[in-house]
Amino acid sequence: MTVAYTVRAVGGQGDLDACFAVRREVFVVEQGVPQEIEYDACDATAVHVLAVREDGVPLGTGRLLLGADAVARTGGDASVGSLGRLAVTGAARGLGVGAALVRAIEDAARERGLAAVDLHAQTHALGFYERLGYAAYGGEFPDAGIPHRAMRKAL
Repeated sequence: MTVAYTVRAVGGQGDLDACFAVRREVFVVEQGVPQEIEYDACDATAVHVLAVREDGVPLGTGRLLLGADAVARTGGDASVGSLGRLAVTGAARGLGVGAALVRAIEDAARERGLAAVDLHAQTHALGFYERLGYAAYGGEFPDAGIPHRAMRKAL
């Protein structure tokens, strides 16, 4: 199945609301992440990206944390951004949306002069990120009760 969609940087409250709706569907409803930890203060300063179908239906989202927001997640290195909250709706999985979102976040990191991107991957998604050039490091750890591994890609 081919579905036409675009990926763009969030351009206003409507786009941000669409990002939050995708995250609620995937993380809160599907995966059982408590809503009170899904949304955080970093949402106000993050670079958000949104994938939307031609008819405007949101298909996926992700965010890039920079500076002080990223440092706690990247081992203290301010030249590394933190990719997170990558979510693709169930109906859009397998269409390449996740990879397109990751590329858009990497492009945003490059535009800001970052040297690398870190992320905390759910362990079931390690292969997805490895195919996109990320390498796992460190041990497994829980986040919202879900096993994760840290990963990094130099830009």
